[in-house]
Amino acid sequence: MTATALPLPPVAVPTTRRRLGLLTLATALAPVTWGTTYVVTTEWLPADRPLLAATARALPAGLVLAAVGRRLPRGAWWWKAAVLGVLNTGAFFALLFVAAYRLPGGIAAVLGAAQPLLVAVLAVPLLGERLRGRTLGLGLLGVAGVALIVVTGPVALDPVGIVAGLAGTACMGTGVVLTRRWGRPVPVLAFTGWQLAAGGLFLLPLALAAEGLPPALTAGQTGGLLYLATVNTALAYVLWLRGVGSLPTARVSFLGLLSPVVAATVGWVLLGQVLSPLQLAGTALALATVVLAQRSPSPVPSRTPTPTP
Repeated sequence: MTATALPLPPVAVPTTRRRLGLLTLATALAPVTWGTTYVVTTEWLPADRPLLAATARALPAGLVLAAVGRRLPRGAWWWKAAVLGVLNTGAFFALLFVAAYRLPGGIAAVLGAAQPLLVAVLAVPLLGERLRGRTLGLGLLGVAGVALIVVTGPVALDPVGIVAGLAGTACMGTGVVLTRRWGRPVPVLAFTGWQLAAGGLFLLPLALAAEGLPPALTAGQTGGLLYLATVNTALAYVLWLRGVGSLPTARVSFLGLLSPVVAATVGWVLLGQVLSPLQLAGTALALATVVLAQRSPSPVPSRTPTPTP
């Protein structure tokens, strides 16, 4: 005797301005927490272990969320979840930490700020959306604002870090668009667990082959990894993927600009890094870009399909 899966109710789409605003604020918490990744990496993680950091961030959180979600992929969703997991978490995490270890002064944030532009371009062939001049203009403003925050003088740009930062931006942007295109067939906890587990399993053999077994961790390093796996990843990605599936593509992609703003603010508060007038102007410009992007034309309906039995 086989059990027949019952269809899940459709994911609720925000229909009022208040509900849309609350969903936007909840989604914004994800890039806000991601803005703390840089300081955690430099202050509390083992040195020169980007694949270890990426694996520890993705795999435990993915396994826990997948167990809580209690749903396995079916049919084509086995390979779709694997693709999204590698793009949104596995490859993205690895490239992010390579850039964080190699690029001084947070230059990787400038590369990440190009994500709204990439998402806007990819949304044309994959989602059938129009490429609006307003979106391109806001994307350029966002890059300019983040550049003012992190580029504060002559810095030595590591070419490997630059390539890693650009590739990570491309992975995350592609993952956002494909998530919109394919929708979300299960509740967000299971959906997030699939992707984090797939990304972690992709990273695990690479980390063991390239870096070997991890060294003995100090209490601070253990706490840093636990923070990345829980608040910075499990909670943040649940909020982020829920927003990606329900908010307009341009609206959610511009929220990523909050990450470098928070990174600069955390460096100022915790590390005593002084913000220059240009950095303060860049912070204001980046935040203004995020606000203006939220005032885009009325949201499109969610592409999240109703699962079938």
